[in-house]
Amino acid sequence: MQSSATNREVRLASRPVGMPTPDDFTLAETPLRQPADGELLVRNLWMSVDPYMRGQMVDQKSYVTPFQVGEALYGRAVGVVVESRHSDFAPGDHVFHMLGWREYATGSWEGFEKVDVDQAPAQAYLGVLGAPGLTAYTGLFRIAELKDGDSVFVSAAAGAVGSVACQLARAHGCRVVASAGTDEKCAWLRDVAGVDATINYRTCGDLNAALAAAAPEGVDVYFDNVGGGHLEAALNQMKVFGRIALCGMIGGYNDLAPAPGPNNLMLAISRSLKLQGFVVRHHMDLRPRFREETSALIRAGKMHVQETVEHGIENAAAAFMKLFTGDNTGKMLVKLA
Repeated sequence: MQSSATNREVRLASRPVGMPTPDDFTLAETPLRQPADGELLVRNLWMSVDPYMRGQMVDQKSYVTPFQVGEALYGRAVGVVVESRHSDFAPGDHVFHMLGWREYATGSWEGFEKVDVDQAPAQAYLGVLGAPGLTAYTGLFRIAELKDGDSVFVSAAAGAVGSVACQLARAHGCRVVASAGTDEKCAWLRDVAGVDATINYRTCGDLNAALAAAAPEGVDVYFDNVGGGHLEAALNQMKVFGRIALCGMIGGYNDLAPAPGPNNLMLAISRSLKLQGFVVRHHMDLRPRFREETSALIRAGKMHVQETVEHGIENAAAAFMKLFTGDNTGKMLVKLA
């Protein structure tokens, strides 16, 4: 039985080469640090694992600070305050913060944000009402300038970001084509999320032909989570003045050498296309509007959520690795308590 005076955390044991392996992570037990003045002690209930963290495991300049070998990882989590040394927080408050990958978090009150678990489950603030949902909202409405009635293509559409993007587009009267990697995911996208057409990219054969058949009149907006062949296929089907939101390229995160770029990028010129990458942290001003609209869709039964849950800090690394093998549907979470 773990002592209340200790804390377990996941550390980066080595920098992954290609696909991460269990040997790249280690589980460590440390003394539980008590809060000083202005700090909180939080028992983590849920933590998130996200594809962008793969980039933090490489020692290179990026928009996020790289993880350090031998040190604890960190990421999004929701927990409950155990002890507070700041007047704005009380024991029992539920908070969002960036000190995941550990069972208890101790840090300055400024790094914690209260969340209302009466309005939504705690883990929703890591998924549909958190950064993945805001990413979908930002990509569609600010980057791709979605218009009601657009024809929309979403890749990795059964994931945490893609599934929200599909349903937001449907809520605005758009025709949505969704790509996913299993028949089960495609069935959920059609039968629950309500998309108009799906493509199982693993079994469809020629992705270009499959997208052309699914979107015979072309695509106004492509929400790109994959890159590679998906981006190439989307470029072939884009309408004149089409818009592409470059959200992620998970298809290449574990490549040992850079993959060739799309061979048809010249279409961006001839069709006057817009391609823009984005990072959600630069668009936090959209969060109030996003949460208001998305919460209304949830209440109306027009926004559905899937979660894949692993249990225990000891399974956090395994949960992370499953992001790259397609073994998760919707938001990948680790339940800690």
